[in-house]
Amino acid sequence: MSDRPSRAPTFGAVRAGESVRFRVWASAARRLTLLVRDGNDVRRFRPQRDEHGIWEVVVPADVAPPGARYAYAIDDRDPLPDPASRFLPDGVHGWSEVIDAAAFAWDDGAWSGIDPRRLVIYELHVGTFSPAGTFAGVIDRLEYLRDLGITAIELMPLADFPGRRNWGYDGVSLFAPSRAYGRPDDLRALIDRAHALGLAVLIDVVYNHLGPEGAYLPLFSPDFLTNAHHTPWGDAVNLDREGSSTARRFLIENALHWIHEYHADGLRLDATHALVDNGPAPFLRELTSAVHAAREPRPLVFAEDERNLATIVKAVEDQGWGADGVWADDFHHVVRRMLAGDAHGYFRDFEGTARELAAILERGWLYAGQPTKRHGRPRGTDPSSVPMRASIVTVQNHDQIGNRALGDRLHHSADPAAWRAAITLLLTSPMTPLLFMGQEWMATTPFQFFTDFEPELGQNVIAGRRAEFKSFPEFASPDAAARLPNPQADETFERSRLRWDEPSTPLHAASLALHRRLLGLRAAHPALQASDAPTAQARALDDDTVMVARTNADGTAAFVVYARLRGAGTVIADIGRADAVLTTEDREFAADPAPPTIDLDHGLLTFHRPGAVVFAVAAATREA
Repeated sequence: MSDRPSRAPTFGAVRAGESVRFRVWASAARRLTLLVRDGNDVRRFRPQRDEHGIWEVVVPADVAPPGARYAYAIDDRDPLPDPASRFLPDGVHGWSEVIDAAAFAWDDGAWSGIDPRRLVIYELHVGTFSPAGTFAGVIDRLEYLRDLGITAIELMPLADFPGRRNWGYDGVSLFAPSRAYGRPDDLRALIDRAHALGLAVLIDVVYNHLGPEGAYLPLFSPDFLTNAHHTPWGDAVNLDREGSSTARRFLIENALHWIHEYHADGLRLDATHALVDNGPAPFLRELTSAVHAAREPRPLVFAEDERNLATIVKAVEDQGWGADGVWADDFHHVVRRMLAGDAHGYFRDFEGTARELAAILERGWLYAGQPTKRHGRPRGTDPSSVPMRASIVTVQNHDQIGNRALGDRLHHSADPAAWRAAITLLLTSPMTPLLFMGQEWMATTPFQFFTDFEPELGQNVIAGRRAEFKSFPEFASPDAAARLPNPQADETFERSRLRWDEPSTPLHAASLALHRRLLGLRAAHPALQASDAPTAQARALDDDTVMVARTNADGTAAFVVYARLRGAGTVIADIGRADAVLTTEDREFAADPAPPTIDLDHGLLTFHRPGAVVFAVAAATREA
């Protein structure tokens, strides 16, 4: 692994030889004081300001050694933590700690990155993934994830947040991994160990807003936000008004911080549709280009974006923004509509048919410019010029579970046979699959919305959560609304923690076995991996059954997958000579098997209930 080019961080407290350079963006300050505390001794320094409102002072390393605490006083007011703190040991309201990022002894020099075509992402929340709820707790499970067939873990946002627990999307100190999970070197140890096991690490970052408690950056620099645009969280991050050049610089510096100081393999950018930018140079293109140029192996950039914009993932030379992938939620929405019948909110825009599912499997997403039922406005653009692998698809993720009233997972309400069929379709699709922690064993635990704000703000969050679900008939009455989990309660967080005793029990072990087998097939056969082609072969055989054909590099047939997501029925399977390498009704996956009837001599396949069959055809081998 090599940096490209050499880099000197712009913001924060950074060790440079026998000195520590303190630099902070504080355009609001007329006078700024740096306070450095080592033990009981507090020393004061006067930084100098440049024309962009960035203040700098260089301090001898023995005055500010690693572990020393520091803060800034704006115009002689109370000290505040550095908005670019590398660590906040006492929380987001406490003083910052000087961290020597170069002191960690990395052992990943041979790491060569991950081929995007082999990418299988596993999204996890550090606090609820393991019993310890720490970076060290994740390390303890990395071999399990490797053996499952995962090639990359995605850590939900790490930027420090107020209190002891949070999803991470209320982060306020963008450069400081949360002290709830451990120290900075604990995160480095996690990534170093992941690389040793052949696993990439992606970090979810939030640049569209700051959390509601402890966000001191706008006090230092009001130009970070603008009231010219508005988002669901209030004023937008300033990407195109006066002062935006430094705001953009701050965010891009943060992106590079995770790549350089932590060796992250890529970033998932939260809700990029809320990054309002009407300037001549798209911010997402600027950020992506900076991350791609940061080092070898080239880091990846993924966007969560509801707009279905091909521009996001088109190459820069083709007037695109150059991202490596985009969260394509249409796949989830159709599957959820088919399996659980959801028809409210954005699910109204989907009928839940195999025809819709086949269209998504052919091109990456469904809405490509047609008007939606909810708004009557066109949504999406044509994806036929971008590779299939650029669409990140899932049957559940933190949003699609945690934003439900009770945080219930799809498999909690779906028929188990239909769930197995959906998983087979996901893990043999030509897109990039993402799993949410615990889905592989059908975890019984929900993933609920939890916070730990100061009491008054916490009460507002509780009231807001109840108002959010008031339009749902089952939560319309005050008594029903009271059943909603209290985001501020300890038990809501604890209820969301995975139970690692479950995978060894029969029902959960069967689901785990299916995931392992499918991911084993995907790893062993390039034809089953994410595709560089802009389209794939898929078609609906009736309202409930879809067929997907996966081909070798030379275009010859390799695998054909039939998945029936509802009910029983017979479909045409005119594929000639083929071997069924897996059915979801195999005894190792189903406690009460109801195997489909396979009659390839007559080109027929009869499902006695929902299920899936993976056929190997032509030269494909029978076993992974």
